Order: sequence, then structure tokens, then C-alpha cells
Amino acid sequence: MGCSTAATALWRFWTMLAHYHGQIWNAAEFARAMGVSESTARRYLDLLSDAFMVRQLQPWHANIRKHQIKSPKIYIHDSGLLHQLLGITSERDLLTHPKIGASWEGYVIEEVLSAVQPDDAWFWGTHQGAEIDLLLRKDGRLVGVECKRTDAPRITPSIRTALADLNLEKVVVVYPGDKQFTLAEQVEGWPLKDIANISDF
Repeated sequence: MGCSTAATALWRFWTMLAHYHGQIWNAAEFARAMGVSESTARRYLDLLSDAFMVRQLQPWHANIRKHQIKSPKIYIHDSGLLHQLLGITSERDLLTHPKIGASWEGYVIEEVLSAVQPDDAWFWGTHQGAEIDLLLRKDGRLVGVECKRTDAPRITPSIRTALADLNLEKVVVVYPGDKQFTLAEQVEGWPLKDIANISDF
């Protein structure tokens, strides 16, 4: 494969990746769509990850009797680049785009990781549909993070399942509001704008 052909294939892969932002990586699906082998698709992904353009958020596996997701979730680090790849050029475009929720999720994850500087980070999900967007281990504590683009976040069945199954210290629901508040025991709502100033994560 010549240099120009390889560059074209990588750009096509990059554009496809934007549409999978916030989803589970599926090498076979990418390989079929591009007409390449699964190993080539994985090589493209690793290349962009090594260049710090893409985050492969690895899955957390708990010792529970549930079928858990074992593949990473994929995020493009820079939300501005993500929007460009998706053809989003204005706030109106963003607000009406089907990937707005995934865009918010990826942005929150990057902001939280930058502010908290955890020892380890994963996501958690089961094939039954339970999931937590981000699991952080810091100083021996395990905390869940949910990214909700709503002014009035609520406790979801996934949060209740994660608290019961994963032995979390708490779950923090990050939302675009103004106030920090308690949703329930071990569940707190935090505005994104305050994440960098909250020391006791």
C-alpha cells in the first residue's frame, strides 16, 4: 500500500471512528466496513492512540455473576476535532446532532481525568445493559462517574446495580448545572464547572 493510499485509508478510519465516539470497539465491524483485516483495523486504532488522539478506555471486570463487556470504549480526545470530523460547525449543529450525548460524555471524561489524576481509570458495562461511564481508583478508593447532559440528573438502574455489585465508595453524576447536591446515599450530583476545584473526589 502506497503512502497516499495508506493516508487515505487512515483518514477514512479516523472519520468512521468519530461516528463510534463513546461506543464499544468492534474490530470486525471496522474491518468489514474498510475492507481490511481485523489486525489492520487494530493497528490503525493503536496508531491513533499512541499519538494521543484517541482514548481507549478499558473495561473493568468485577468478580460477579454477570456477563461483562470486555472490549474498550473509544473516544476522540479533542472534542473540537470530533465535531469537525462529524461536520458540526455551529452550536445549533451540535444541539441537534445525534452524537451530542456522546460528545458530552467524552468531554466530561477528559475533564474529570485531568482534574482528579486517578491511579487507574476504566468503564464498566454488562451485556444486560448496566453500565458506568467511568470508574476511578484513587488512593485505594473506587468511585463511579456518570456523565449526564441534563439539568436534573436522576438515579438510574445502572447506578443502583453498580453500587450493589462493584463495592463503590460513591457515584458522582457530572452534569451541566450550577449546584452540588445529594441524589441519594452514596450518589452525588456535581456540576462540571466545579470539578477542577473539588479536592475530595
